Amino acid sequence: MPLAKALELAQEYDLDLVEVAATARPPVCKLMDYGKFKYESAMKAREARKNQAHTVIKEMKLRPKIDPHDYDTKKGHVVRFLKQGDKVKITIMFRGREQSRPELGFRLLQRLASDVEELGFIESNPKQDGRNMIMVLGPHKKKTEAMAEAREAQAARKAERQGHATEESADATGEATAEAAAEAPAEASSDA
Repeated sequence: MPLAKALELAQEYDLDLVEVAATARPPVCKLMDYGKFKYESAMKAREARKNQAHTVIKEMKLRPKIDPHDYDTKKGHVVRFLKQGDKVKITIMFRGREQSRPELGFRLLQRLASDVEELGFIESNPKQDGRNMIMVLGPHKKKTEAMAEAREAQAARKAERQGHATEESADATGEATAEAAAEAPAEASSDA
């Protein structure tokens, strides 16, 4: 269709003439509401960004002579980070004479890796870097999967809370009617 006729047709229907495929021979154009098209494409891009996941590297610092309870606490943090789909960088800090015993740090890192192996894997093996020994753990599941699971769990908790709230209101209503029914015969007998 000639350009002049296409523009006339667009004006007649109060729409815009938008070039869809410029490289095609002949070029392909479409009659559409361009403002609405831009809005819808912006909303799609926004939705895609919302579902996009940023992998974050969390860091946990330990000492070679860590107390068992402190170790359990730090391990709990590492487990939480891996469940959220984040990578974890574990740093063992050596001080003074501890630097001459790097095998203590290596054993601690291996122990931590074996404790969390169902959630993550060793992405970067332990290596000495000056006074520190560093290891990176990566999660088995992707960040997007972890986010989806978290959303589902949150929705389930919300639904459960709403279910309990309706049960409690029904119980309260039932108790109120039972109390009213118990008071009604007492009033009837006192009138007689």
